[in-house]
Amino acid sequence: MTSHLDYYYLKMEEHFLYVPYFHNYRRVRVLLPKDYHHETQHYPVLYMHDGQNVFYSKESYSGYSWKVIPTIKHHKEFPKMIIIGIDNAGTERLNEYSPWKTNTGSTPDTMNTGGLGAEYARWVVEMVKPFIDRSYRTMSDRNHTLLAGSSMGGIITAYMGAAYPQVFGHLGVFSLASWFSESAFMHFIHHNPLHKSSKVFIQVGTNEGDEIDSKFISDMNQAYIDCTLHYYQALLRTGHPLDNIRLRIMANEIHHEMHWADHFVEFLHFTLMER
Repeated sequence: MTSHLDYYYLKMEEHFLYVPYFHNYRRVRVLLPKDYHHETQHYPVLYMHDGQNVFYSKESYSGYSWKVIPTIKHHKEFPKMIIIGIDNAGTERLNEYSPWKTNTGSTPDTMNTGGLGAEYARWVVEMVKPFIDRSYRTMSDRNHTLLAGSSMGGIITAYMGAAYPQVFGHLGVFSLASWFSESAFMHFIHHNPLHKSSKVFIQVGTNEGDEIDSKFISDMNQAYIDCTLHYYQALLRTGHPLDNIRLRIMANEIHHEMHWADHFVEFLHFTLMER
C-alpha cells in the first residue's frame, strides 16, 4: 500500500510482515526520499521502534509524534535516507522490547514482564532488514544502517546494537529505560562491545518518570539519569571512542515525544554529518 505525503518530497509505503513468535502480522512502514522512483542511487536506512509514534501525531500514544516527516523536509542538508517505522506490539510492548524479565516490578502484573527482546531483535535482523534490502535500494552495510528508539525502545536499541554490531552502525538511545532490568542489561553491554566506528547518541531528561513507570520503581527521575550514565560509562569502559558518543542530559525535560523530536535533528546530524 502506498500513500502520497507530498508529491515533491516524500512517499510512504506500507507492508505487513509475519512475526513468528506471536503468529501474527506487524505493520512496517517505509518513508522514501524525494524522487526515489526516479533515481537509481542507494540510500542509508534508519530503523525506528514504536512506529506508531514516529510519523503522525494522530497515531501517537502521547498525541505528539517524532516529527520525522517535517524534520526531513526542513533539513535538506541531511543526505537522503530511507526511514523504517516498525510498529510496536501494543499490549506486548514491554515484553517485546526487553530481552530480560524485569526485576523491578511491584505488582503481580509488572513482576513478570519482559523477556522477548532477543526474539524481536532476531526478527528485525533476519526478516525485516532482509525484506527491506530486497525491496528497496538500500546501502545495506553496517555503516549506513541506523537504529533508534526511546524508553523501552532505547533498551532494545542498545541491546540490538551490542548483539548485532555487524548489522547496525549507529544508534540513537533516547530516555533509556534500562532500569527495567539493569543488572542483566549492564552485564550484556559490558560483554558485547560495539564496533569502534559506531556512533551512539544518548539523550535523557531530568524529569523523566511517569505514572506507568511508578508501578516498577519509586524515584524514576533519578533512575533514568543513573541508567543513562551507567550505559555511557559502560561504552567507555569497553573502549568505545569518546568522540563517537554524544551524551545529552537535559534539565527539566520529561518522558515525551516532543523532546525526542527536538533531539532527533541532533541525532541525525551527529550520525550522518559529523566525521
